[in-house]
Amino acid sequence: MALFLLRRVIASVLLLLAVSFVVYVLLAYTGDPLAFLVEITNPTQRDAIERDVTQALNLDTPPVLRYFTWLGDVLQGDFGISARTRQSINSELASRLPVTLKLVSAATVLSIVIGVTVGVLTALRQYTGFDYIVTFFTFVFFSLPVFWVAVILKDVGGIRFNDWLRNGAEIAPWVILLVAIAFGVIAYSTDAGPQVRRILIGIVAAAAAAAVVYTLSETSWFLDPKMGLLLLIPLSAGVAVGVTALLAGIRNRQVLGSSLTMAAIGCVLYLPLQQLFDKQGMGWTWTLGLLLVTFAVATAVGVAWGGYDKGVSIRISMLVGFFVSLLIFIDRHFQSWQEYSSNSVIRNRPIKTVGHRESRLEGSFWVLNNDVLSHLILPTSAIMLISLAAYTRYSRASMLEVLNQDYVRTARAKGLTERTVVVRHGLRNALIPVATIVAFDIGGLLGGAVITETVFEWNGMGRLFIEGLQNLDPNPVMAATMVVAATAVTANILADLMYSILDPRIRIHE
Repeated sequence: MALFLLRRVIASVLLLLAVSFVVYVLLAYTGDPLAFLVEITNPTQRDAIERDVTQALNLDTPPVLRYFTWLGDVLQGDFGISARTRQSINSELASRLPVTLKLVSAATVLSIVIGVTVGVLTALRQYTGFDYIVTFFTFVFFSLPVFWVAVILKDVGGIRFNDWLRNGAEIAPWVILLVAIAFGVIAYSTDAGPQVRRILIGIVAAAAAAAVVYTLSETSWFLDPKMGLLLLIPLSAGVAVGVTALLAGIRNRQVLGSSLTMAAIGCVLYLPLQQLFDKQGMGWTWTLGLLLVTFAVATAVGVAWGGYDKGVSIRISMLVGFFVSLLIFIDRHFQSWQEYSSNSVIRNRPIKTVGHRESRLEGSFWVLNNDVLSHLILPTSAIMLISLAAYTRYSRASMLEVLNQDYVRTARAKGLTERTVVVRHGLRNALIPVATIVAFDIGGLLGGAVITETVFEWNGMGRLFIEGLQNLDPNPVMAATMVVAATAVTANILADLMYSILDPRIRIHE
């Protein structure tokens, strides 16, 4: 393992050197970094800036020699300065890189989770109406350019949605009807049973969707969203039962008991936690501490319920505890949503279309988090819709290939449950090709964030790259390029390591 990692690291370093050399030399011959000096009318000032920039960027030396000087500085942790602004690139990266990572990480996690889940479901329901519907929309989103999706989301999901909120957030009857029909069709096409049962399920789903949307409209839920114990209890119980049924089987009473116990503990502690959440010092440190306490309690619950495999009980209890904690965390943000939306800075237009945060906003930890999330909604959705389509198609194709393998048919012939066949024998191997796609996609998302950040005017690494290209400024472009390249090669190394975790037959030999 150590020798394998050493070889991959050496190969990655050589690849980064080659990429940096090619990009740097191409930039050197693209244009003059001092071209902006024509905008300065004061000759003395212009000459002083020219001397400073020439000395800082070594513009009086050939590009190849200049590259090695730049490389020596980078190896010491210094990306130099910007030719136009004379600001440190390190400080620019320190402020802009977290912005881009926040956007890309949110889009990546949501794309992988939702895309793989939908892809597996369509593989299990191959050639059903649900499969055809998902296939149609995934091909549509896969073919759309991200800038077009971003512009549409700004108009519909931002400007018009904010107007709708300011006008009372009432849902028209025809919208309720369309939502009911859509959910009815999806439920009907998802079920693989007899025709009568499928029709009945479709009708029930349509009626339930219509009732939920009508209730949300009448209670003005979008203006003042709340969850509370009334929704937390059934949601927590559903999470406990669903996670147990998926990962251990509903007949495993010890695991089911530990899962329901964790859900019950979360609901019992809901009200006491509200007092803690309202404290002045509440922040991410407290949040992380509470999460660690949750995992400790889940471990104790898993051990207490015991069973023939305590490890399974502990892992599933921790997973249920995490999801229940997430529901409580989301509910607390819901409670502060109206306070955030009615703030004089926000002016009842909470879905933001420009920037990554509102610098003038002041408030509690929850209000500031709502501001971050409101700025994330549209750009994350734009990136996620494109990536989600790809993950759905790849995971569907991979799952179908695995389900047709001999060892899966043998598992079914041995009498194993469909859950065991799909989750333990099928899904694990189906994720191997997806892991490769994730590794490639991470670098692509960082590079693709250039377009999204430009449309939504985020001051992230993408904007730094674009501004550097426009100004013929080499150091910002090189800094952004090296970050993307380093992230891509690191993701590929991690993907290789993931193969051996997903498939025990794969071993990394030294």
